[in-house]
Amino acid sequence: MDTNDQIKEMVKQKYSEIALQDQETNASSCCGSGGCSTEVYNIMSDEYAHLEGYNPDADLKLGCGLPTEFAKIKPGDTVVDLGSGAGNDCFVARHEAGITGKVIGIDFTENMIDKARNNAEKLGFNNVEFRLGDIEKMPITSDASDVVVSNCVMNLVPDKPKAFKEVFRILKAGGHFSISDIVLTGDLPEKIKNAAEMYAGCVASAILKEDYLQIIKDAGFTNLTLQKEKPIIIPTDILKEYLNEEEITAYNSNKTNIYSITVYGEKEAVCCAPNCC
Repeated sequence: MDTNDQIKEMVKQKYSEIALQDQETNASSCCGSGGCSTEVYNIMSDEYAHLEGYNPDADLKLGCGLPTEFAKIKPGDTVVDLGSGAGNDCFVARHEAGITGKVIGIDFTENMIDKARNNAEKLGFNNVEFRLGDIEKMPITSDASDVVVSNCVMNLVPDKPKAFKEVFRILKAGGHFSISDIVLTGDLPEKIKNAAEMYAGCVASAILKEDYLQIIKDAGFTNLTLQKEKPIIIPTDILKEYLNEEEITAYNSNKTNIYSITVYGEKEAVCCAPNCC
């Protein structure tokens, strides 16, 4: 098993554990927030409750932003959510797309797919479906989606250029994405980068902001816009799990910053008018 496969297997195992937790006891999860800061998963999530379509049973606190709030979803749109978890963003997207729209969630964890399907069944939604699949090779036909959303998931994908090329492939010409993720403006200590829990927590896998945005440009997207940006501060009690006191002091004194960003990009429309170009 190569390194990328090992990373995927580690993340899949962690997410499977999260999916099997009861909602009441799920105080924390991959990039989510909870009542304490004893895990890296507790520090990044934004509050969804004010968004129409929000369903508490589907909110496992896995995200680091609110991409569906910024996704410009219109009635009748086909929306694809990458790393759909228990269905949280899918159900918000479904509210925006309406009964004439369609929402497809993709996740590579069977337990998450089962949980999401159960939630959709309880809500009686027949235009929301969940597919088991890998973001690096999505089970979606080309040019099928009007909008793609994702919440703190692309960060976990080992081959990010391949994943963003897949986003480009499944979007219709003139389609767009809104994706929330974690990026860096400096380097991380090796002990954090090598920690499995930090990787699953979307910190160790973060790459430099300029590199992340360049990957998106290289995939062919235009009109890139930062819709939201917020700093992520790792509390000392979490850092103590990975660094000694001297290393914590050095970490806190350097210029390294971790940010959650929500970025928007478009797949350029193809114009067929005689005088278009």
